[in-house]
Amino acid sequence: MPEAPGKSRLLNCLINNTILLKKSRSRAFREILPYTMNFYCIKNTLISMIRLPFLLTILATMLWTIPGVSQSSANVKKLRDFIIYEDADYYSSFPSVVKKEDGEILVAFRRAPDRSVFSESGTNHVDPNSYLVSVRSRDNGLSWSKEPELIYAHPFGGSQDPCLLLLEDGTMLCTSYGWAFVRDNAVENMKQPVFENIKNSVFLGGYYLRSTDGGDSWSGPLYPPNLPMEMKFTPMGDPLPAYNRGALYEGKDGRIFWVVAGSYDEDNIRKTGNFLLISEDKGLTWNYSCPVATDEKAVFNETSIYETPKGDLVAFIRTGGLGDQACIARSTDGGKSFSPWESMGFQGHPLQATRLPDDRVFLVYGYRHEPYGIRARILNAECTDYETAEEIIIRDDGGSRDIGYPWATVIDEDKVLVTYYLNLDNGTRHIAGTILEINN
Repeated sequence: MPEAPGKSRLLNCLINNTILLKKSRSRAFREILPYTMNFYCIKNTLISMIRLPFLLTILATMLWTIPGVSQSSANVKKLRDFIIYEDADYYSSFPSVVKKEDGEILVAFRRAPDRSVFSESGTNHVDPNSYLVSVRSRDNGLSWSKEPELIYAHPFGGSQDPCLLLLEDGTMLCTSYGWAFVRDNAVENMKQPVFENIKNSVFLGGYYLRSTDGGDSWSGPLYPPNLPMEMKFTPMGDPLPAYNRGALYEGKDGRIFWVVAGSYDEDNIRKTGNFLLISEDKGLTWNYSCPVATDEKAVFNETSIYETPKGDLVAFIRTGGLGDQACIARSTDGGKSFSPWESMGFQGHPLQATRLPDDRVFLVYGYRHEPYGIRARILNAECTDYETAEEIIIRDDGGSRDIGYPWATVIDEDKVLVTYYLNLDNGTRHIAGTILEINN
């Protein structure tokens, strides 16, 4: 039987976790659970302090009414959750969003068949019939177009993760990457190495599209350069174009920053690091700049970049092999180099940063741990308080780990729209949204 904790230790646990619950209910519950599980071994200590019914009332209040669990906090109020697009015949996922100068909101996402329509047993994140599509709202998110418009269908395979960037001159970029599905014995005949995901699906690498009419039409595909350290080839035997899922950023000097992923370990082509591309001509051409994050063991991939008012470039990084720790890397020389990556002290991926009207930064990320959902933090203007910023729980009702990939945009002086993909009770994967009111 474990030793009973003293009065002061138990009281401190309860008091400290009342504060902690505002940031993470699950972590606080794990802290308190040993005391509640071992109640009988500490009853003499506990009963002298407080009766069981009152203790349970305290615990219930802490677990369900503390701000931060899909409720209002001191600075953030959820106004509503809603569905942007859902169709049971399709697996809809990986959105991004922009609000245009004329007020229209454009949400791009990947749509593929739900393979159950073909009596298949499951649906994958790679599919030969996955296309880039979009829906629109002209009333600030109150209603959405019902039938998605096609952005692009790749002629050689399925496309993934359309990532939108709206430039100051109104031009839009949409980055993506794709997978070719080939017949048996094709892979072994290709120039090696290639990257094969599920059987006979081979990585095509990255591409991007441009629009000069608000997303009504798109030109391309255009192809970013092959990274100097990248060793993989396309199924056609060409050097693999750079690629990634994550937000690009247009800096105040007009340059566009794009953190991409690439293989640099000859012994493990599945291991990727992050590297910076820069465009000085509105995304028509790109040049390699420098590494962002590499490591002997850890994997870095889906990364968003952000420029602070002071001019620092901040990379928010998804990791592998680090227990889903979110990581950060910073450049203070305009993207010529990055300081060593650091853990941000919390779990979640991938991350995306949006500048609020008061220059604070709304950082949103998916949470693929129970309870599954969407979370966020509001950082200071220079993104230096990520370890202490309060965690905001936007959704905690996801039906499985297959949720997330949030992307936010400011839609009013004090309102933010967060888009993401979700399932409820492990049902149809759909594009959903939440509008938050954010106060100073």
